[in-house]
Amino acid sequence: MVWLAGAAWAQRRVGRPPTPVTLAASAPFVAAAGWLGAGALREFALARTTFHPEHPDRATTLVTTGPNALTRNPMYLGMASLLLGHAVARRSPVALLPVAGFVAAIDRWQVPAEERALAARFEGYADYVARVPRWL
Repeated sequence: MVWLAGAAWAQRRVGRPPTPVTLAASAPFVAAAGWLGAGALREFALARTTFHPEHPDRATTLVTTGPNALTRNPMYLGMASLLLGHAVARRSPVALLPVAGFVAAIDRWQVPAEERALAARFEGYADYVARVPRWL
């Protein structure tokens, strides 16, 4: 969440105020973010496992349903989509840079740590990785 907040803050510094038209243009990205994030959280809740990224070693179930059947990182992809929608709403191509920075930081530091923990914890994780892309 710190990476997300930092990226959103940076976008506010470079973008212009949204208009009704740009808010409408950003709606599909925000809707996708909602579906990815809420859908993944729902699946994690149904599986009764943790969704906290700082403790992937506490996962009790490998969730592969819902948005996790399309991407291994639906919550992060949802956050990136939310940032993308924010950049569209703020009418700023420069506001896309924090989106790229967020994805790069998550992909470089957070996701590999989670993947190592899940690979060590779940026997079927390698099959899941072979079947489902990290992002899209």
